[in-house]
Amino acid sequence: MKFSSYLDPNLIFTDLKGKNPEEIIVEMIEKIAEKDKKVKASKTLIEEAVIKREKEISTGIGHGIAIPHARIENLNDFIVAIGLLDEAVECEIAATHQNDKVNLVFLIISDVLKNKNILKVMSAVSKLALKQGDLLEKIKAERNPKKVIEYFNKANIEFEHKIVAEDVLSPDVKPATPDNTLEEIAKRLILEETSGLPVVDKNGKFLGEITERELIDYGMPDYLSLMGDLNFLTVGEPFEEYLMNESKVTIEKLYRVSDEIVIDGKTPIMEICFIMVNKGITRLYVVDNGKYHGMIKRSDIIKKVLHI
Repeated sequence: MKFSSYLDPNLIFTDLKGKNPEEIIVEMIEKIAEKDKKVKASKTLIEEAVIKREKEISTGIGHGIAIPHARIENLNDFIVAIGLLDEAVECEIAATHQNDKVNLVFLIISDVLKNKNILKVMSAVSKLALKQGDLLEKIKAERNPKKVIEYFNKANIEFEHKIVAEDVLSPDVKPATPDNTLEEIAKRLILEETSGLPVVDKNGKFLGEITERELIDYGMPDYLSLMGDLNFLTVGEPFEEYLMNESKVTIEKLYRVSDEIVIDGKTPIMEICFIMVNKGITRLYVVDNGKYHGMIKRSDIIKKVLHI
């Protein structure tokens, strides 16, 4: 099924006046309620649910896009409305502590059991932003609803029936490279609040991952691995070698290589969960034809599947 099949020109709004995400949400739901009896009957409940979800974690995804949404019990419907804003509103990019100027809003109202559909729409919009930037800018500039749908038809984004790796990956994690220093990696792990990063070569070929473990291991004296009891151990300056070399030593010989952490873009969500739960793996890297496409963390499963 094409993404454009979910769109209705009557639910594409180009005259929104809201000055912040909450005002835009309320305004869009008001307009949807004028055209949909189910939404009108539950308008207050829907407004409260969408705003509550937005306050929990912002639905801004970058590229000037936000996707506010909520699942409503017994709605038995799936509605996608689009708001094209003349005046961008400021919105946080989800879980990044960074703000974005949003001028394109996809508002999704769904039955509680249609979370797969929500995830598919989010994935489709992300793909459009990442792979068809020029077309995205034309959509943002357009004010004719029918023309907007024509552009989405042109984007030719197809939905699969099952949730797969490419639907839940985080494509915006900047990979490390073998010439990065220990200091550079340590700073990124702290600032990006992650415990590991993908490593790629200059052509984007996936090489492996660098994690907190490799940095800590580098700082430990080699002889410690030969000792069975460290209670009597006295060490001068902890991590002395690391501190002396953090700005000079690169990760070229430190990053970890393992086939267990690599999956392709079509790997089903349940297989991903099985690998994470039964093999204790916290991060998986999506790689197709050797090229890195994104990372999936356990938190992505929670955020994008279980708490959508």
